Amino acid sequence: MALIEMSIKKMPSIFNRAFLPRLCAAILMLFLAGVSAHVNAAGTDEATLLAHMRGGGAVLMIRHALAPGTGDPDHFQLNDCTTQRNLNDTGRQQARAIGDWLRARGITSVNVYSSQWCRCLETAKLLDLGAVTGLPALNSFFERPQDREPNLTALRTFIREQANQQQLTILVTHQVTISGITNQWTDSGHAKLIRQGDDGQIVLLGQLSFGD
Repeated sequence: MALIEMSIKKMPSIFNRAFLPRLCAAILMLFLAGVSAHVNAAGTDEATLLAHMRGGGAVLMIRHALAPGTGDPDHFQLNDCTTQRNLNDTGRQQARAIGDWLRARGITSVNVYSSQWCRCLETAKLLDLGAVTGLPALNSFFERPQDREPNLTALRTFIREQANQQQLTILVTHQVTISGITNQWTDSGHAKLIRQGDDGQIVLLGQLSFGD
């Protein structure tokens, strides 16, 4: 951005005053458009992933969209978003892009659940795929290791119960939770598609990358 401003400063001052703010805003919009447009399936081809999503019994675990930082402030309170690490504007655009991508491919009949953390709830709502239900089993245990096994045990039971669902189940949660279920890292705003196999084990069907 500094280079852009330096180049524009060489132009007449009236152009600077009138057009610099608009130009900067336009560049920001182009950047955000790039975030929303760059959505791809990785590890499995898109058609196969979509077939799994439409076939019933699949669960799409999405890590909340971009919320700069790590963990939460010391004064964190579950019911007060001002005490938490939250989405920034890029994260909100990323969350909308995920919903846009799914709707564009006919994935509209879904059940959406979310961690009770504000950055997850906001991501889930910005998907705009229907009502969002808070699910404590999806809550973060990054700073509460004592919650790890109780949360994951409850979540595995919940995932098992989705096996007979006709709709796709979407779970918006945290990196530690997705890693605890899949043993794989997931970036902000990215997702793992899973289901429970016939042997009772979690099967990783593929992954989706949104925005980078």
